[in-house]
Amino acid sequence: MTSRNSRDRDARSEGGTAQVTRLPTAVLPTQPKGGTTPRASTQARRTPPAGLPGPAQLSPLARRLLADAVRIARWAGELPSVDRRGDLHEADAHAAGLALSLSMPAATEAWDLARLTGLVELRGSGAGPGWRLHAWEHDDEAVLRGWAALFDAWTLLVPVPDRALTSLAGLAVDHAPQLLSFLHLVDDPVPLTELRELLRRGLEEQWHGGVHPALGAPVPHAAWAVSAVRGDSALALTLTPGPAEVAGVLDWMLDGFAAVGALTRRPGDCAELTPLGHWAVRAKLEEICMVAQTAAGHIEQSALELLTACARYSPGPARAEYRAWLAARQTDRAVAELLGVARGEDALLRGLAFEALRVAGHPAEPAVRDCVEEPLLRPYALLWLAEQSDEGVLPSDVLDQDDAAWLWVDTGAAVLEHGDTAMLVRHVQGAADGDPARLFALARRVGHPHAGQVLAAVASAHPDPGVARAARRSAFSVHNGGL
Repeated sequence: MTSRNSRDRDARSEGGTAQVTRLPTAVLPTQPKGGTTPRASTQARRTPPAGLPGPAQLSPLARRLLADAVRIARWAGELPSVDRRGDLHEADAHAAGLALSLSMPAATEAWDLARLTGLVELRGSGAGPGWRLHAWEHDDEAVLRGWAALFDAWTLLVPVPDRALTSLAGLAVDHAPQLLSFLHLVDDPVPLTELRELLRRGLEEQWHGGVHPALGAPVPHAAWAVSAVRGDSALALTLTPGPAEVAGVLDWMLDGFAAVGALTRRPGDCAELTPLGHWAVRAKLEEICMVAQTAAGHIEQSALELLTACARYSPGPARAEYRAWLAARQTDRAVAELLGVARGEDALLRGLAFEALRVAGHPAEPAVRDCVEEPLLRPYALLWLAEQSDEGVLPSDVLDQDDAAWLWVDTGAAVLEHGDTAMLVRHVQGAADGDPARLFALARRVGHPHAGQVLAAVASAHPDPGVARAARRSAFSVHNGGL
């Protein structure tokens, strides 16, 4: 019987280690704000714990965790019908509960686990036993691959507790690998305060990269532009998640890891990986080490090719590529090449070039300072220079109205070319602050070469007729040389 799970087909054909949640190299948190010093153990121990158990010792743990899932899979046999999502019909869930001495919710949960683990497979409108069910009692590797599939699906098992956190939770999932890797490297109960700080820093970096749930535009500096145009320091402060939001999202993540048996809470507000959790993280870290021995991704490419490729990456992986690319070159030549791309026509690549220059750090300062006199690069350069001296800089404290408007139009051009109309509408709504006429007046007067194009696109895309008319008038004024 053929599995529908590509993981299993790959594993059987290659005989390789199970693949699990994407886990880049762990990043240890730096000193949290407020001067709290991390525990000595998290700073000193940077190697994975030795002597982790193998499949023969780990598979019984997975079998115990999934005992009810195995029972319900065997009870179900060939089910002629399930609902469109693959869930049990209410009558079947009730019958399974009676037969297995489970409550209906417990039977439903067991079926979900069986489905996610590959113990049952969907067939047309029904479901039947998966190949893994037949191998469950005698194949330890199959058991661990099944548990790894469940581990990959941890976000499906625990709902986000507050709808207001949904967007932030979506961003936080990208940071699960760092949290898990950190827990693996420490190999001790870790205080939740340290995990919150690690998550907070990651989310803050995403915001600096332009990915904020309220704005929805994966364009570097777009959030900076919105904040600067509004001239509202309070907005700039609220764009980064607060302590309560970070704590809420972290709790959801830890509950998800615990639901799949990868993590356990410890007394004293701490968390620790289980043996299964350590196995999952180590499996992926070993895979990363093998990949690292192959030809590096973009090291040998030009800055243009590097940035074009990284436009498809989330901020974390992109920074890793920038770091490797910069390390392979003399700093002055690398910085000059990045600034050369920034002077091009593509506004998205301009923003990405300055993201790469953030990774280069202080050695790039002389070249970036020279860019302050270039209108095309001035807002980016001013923000970069301010950030080097103060990580808590607010865009509205750095850019005047004209610089802010130029940056808003430039990032709007990037959204227009690489995003969609919904992103463009959010780009307007975030900066307009109830006064779109003021925003459009600023946009048309700064002389940006793409101002007319951006305003015309806003006029076509915005659902509010009044805003669309104002944008159309401003676009017409730009095209006719008016102010």
